[in-house]
Amino acid sequence: MAPLRAPFPWFGGKSRAASAIWLAFGHVSNYVEPFAGSLAVLLARPGTPTTETVNDLDGFISNFWRALQADPEAVIAACDWPVNETDLHARHAWLVRQRLDLTERLMGDPEFFDARIAGWWVWGLCQWIGSGWCSGEGPWVQQDGQLTHLGDAGQGVHRQLTHLGNAGRGVHRQLTHLGNAGRELLALAARLRFVRVACGDWTRVLGPSVTHNHGATGILLDPPYPSSEHAADYSVTSDVWDAVVDWCEQEGGHPDLRVVLCGYDGCRAPAGWRVQSWKAQGGYGSQGTGRGRANARRETLWLSPACLTQPSLFEATA
Repeated sequence: MAPLRAPFPWFGGKSRAASAIWLAFGHVSNYVEPFAGSLAVLLARPGTPTTETVNDLDGFISNFWRALQADPEAVIAACDWPVNETDLHARHAWLVRQRLDLTERLMGDPEFFDARIAGWWVWGLCQWIGSGWCSGEGPWVQQDGQLTHLGDAGQGVHRQLTHLGNAGRGVHRQLTHLGNAGRELLALAARLRFVRVACGDWTRVLGPSVTHNHGATGILLDPPYPSSEHAADYSVTSDVWDAVVDWCEQEGGHPDLRVVLCGYDGCRAPAGWRVQSWKAQGGYGSQGTGRGRANARRETLWLSPACLTQPSLFEATA
C-alpha cells in the first residue's frame, strides 16, 4: 500500500526526514506536533499509532484536518471541481473573508469544522502557483459580488493564472473526477480518526497534560524558520524561532520528552543537542541556482537528550 500523504503541496514538509525522526522517537506512547502543516511525519509513522495531538495556528490547515477526519465525504464533494481560473479567484476572495471567523470558531470549539471551506481551500491550493494562497495579502477584494482592485495590498488577494501543468488538474494530481484521490482522502480520514486536532498558539499543546503526563512523548517542532533565512515569502511568516529554542532549552531535557527541532544549519539552536543533517527536495524556492537551492542542503535536525541513538540519515545500516 502506498504511504499516506497530504493531498496538497506544502513548502517545508519533512517527509524525507520522517524516517530519521521516528528512529529518534522510537515507539512512544504519545506524539505531539505543534506546527502541523501537511502532517508528513505523523502520516509516515511506523507501527501502531497511540495518543496523538496536532495543532496549527492557521485555521485553514486545522479546519482541513478536522473536516477530513469528521466528514470526509463532504470534503470530497466540496473539492471535486474542475480547474477554473474564474472560480479560483472568486473562491480565493471568499475564503480570505472567512479566515477570522473560522479561526475563532476552531479555537473556541474543539469539534467545529467547515467541510466546504476545507474542500475549497485544498482545491485551490492544488492549483495555486507559489505562495500567497489565502494569505489575505493583495489588492483584489469582493465588493457587491464583484472582484474589485483597491490598490491597497494587504486587504485582499492576488490574481494569477491557475497551475496548468499536471499538478494543476485537481486534488493530489488527479483528473477532475476524484477516483483515486477520493479513496486516498478516505484512507487519510481513517488514519486521523483518533488524532486530536487543535488550533491556536504552539505552546498550548506543550504543557504537561498534553505531553509527559502520557508517558514517553515524541514532539516534532517544525516552526517557521527565522525570517532572515527564508528564500521566499510564505503565506505565514512569524519570528517564533527564538521562542521555540527557548522552550527547548527550558523543557527539552525532561527524561520523558523526545524532541526533534527542525531548522537550518547556522540558526540558533539548543545547546548540547545532537545534530543531524539531511537534504530537502525543495520547492519553488530551490529552482535555479539561488538561495533556495543552497538552503535545501542546510536542513538540520536537533535531537534532545532523551532521543534514541540512531545512525545518520545517509549512513547505511548493518
